[in-house]
Amino acid sequence: MIERYTRPQMGAIWSDHNKFRIWLDIEIAASEAQSELGVVPKEAVEIIKAKANFDVKRVLEIEETTKHDVIAFLTNVAEYVGEPSRYIHLGMTSSDVLDTCLSVQLKQAGELLLSAMERFLTVLERRAVESKYTLCIGRTHGIHAEPTTFGLKFLLWREECKRNIERLKSGINTISVGMISGAVGTYEHISPKVEEYVSQKLGLQPAPVSTQVIQRDRHAEYLSTLAIIGASLEKIAVEIRHLQRTEVLEAEEFFSKGQKGSSAMPHKRNPIVSERVCGLARLLRANAMAAMENVALWHERDISHSSVERVICPDSTITLDYMLHLMTNLLDNLLIYPDTMRKNLDLTCGLTFSQTVLLELAQRGVSRENAYAMVQRNAMKTWEQRTPFLEFLKNDPDIMQHFTPQELDEICAPEKSLKNVDAIFARCGLA
Repeated sequence: MIERYTRPQMGAIWSDHNKFRIWLDIEIAASEAQSELGVVPKEAVEIIKAKANFDVKRVLEIEETTKHDVIAFLTNVAEYVGEPSRYIHLGMTSSDVLDTCLSVQLKQAGELLLSAMERFLTVLERRAVESKYTLCIGRTHGIHAEPTTFGLKFLLWREECKRNIERLKSGINTISVGMISGAVGTYEHISPKVEEYVSQKLGLQPAPVSTQVIQRDRHAEYLSTLAIIGASLEKIAVEIRHLQRTEVLEAEEFFSKGQKGSSAMPHKRNPIVSERVCGLARLLRANAMAAMENVALWHERDISHSSVERVICPDSTITLDYMLHLMTNLLDNLLIYPDTMRKNLDLTCGLTFSQTVLLELAQRGVSRENAYAMVQRNAMKTWEQRTPFLEFLKNDPDIMQHFTPQELDEICAPEKSLKNVDAIFARCGLA
């Protein structure tokens, strides 16, 4: 059953309170490092650590006047700390705080997304094993091709999810850098040791080199990774939308008691979750494109990226978290109809075994060109007359020079398609 999305942790990461909390952690850690270097008196640092605090409403109130968020924040902190506040933010610039904080937030969000993806992976694995031998028709160009199993669909998605988990780990690693390097990244007024200390305290690595900002290729990689994951979820959603079509109906989103599909048509059961996921994936791709546009900034810094990131970073992480929630519940409760799959498997009257017969003829000494012509002429009759393919084959003297009726029945049995399923699952590490 599809559950209501209640994941307050992700939204909380992007709250003003969490942002200011991280800013304060950065400033206190920088003061500690400056004290270790003999730049800030130890007694001043003790007072800062004991008294430093902030009030979100007060910061926003001050910002109404200053039109500068970091200055407003520092002003409010100074109201708590008093005279030793002159040692706060010493030798730093606003981006030292803003960019290091953004790295922490993206790392926090990424770790939540990783946990959501692990849950999604678990569902994919369970459903893959459950439907391992459930025969269904494979489609290419939307047209019936050859038999496959529904379990292989889940297994395919599971392997893609595993790759996405590795991509996300890499994206988190790429973004997990801190920067306390001053106005243009030269450490003119602050020691690189401060950056090392602050980064270590926050679970980050120091950026090897920066300007006034952490370079935005890192953010572009991270957000592109989220977009790729969203595209994978969309891929699954598109498959479900097709499979739920009335003419197909091999699988269906769970329809809960009391749920309504249409205000006009009481009979409707629509793939609304899958459609929602497809729409949200478009947002992730658009945001990834915006992140790429942010890579090229003027000289050591401009702020054209800043306003964009205030939207795309929280929106993309929250959106993907929601999509993972939707798809995990959808696939966990997906209704699967093996009888309909078997019925659809027979819709083409056995044409899905055309390649099997072609290859068997080639094995028995017929040239590929002649074998293709022999099989195709019977296949076209089946398309036109909707008579079982095997009947035409058994009435074709050229074909029957090479087979007995029993042999044709055996090579055209759908269960033959299962012979390597175990090997595929084993190669993917699933029994």
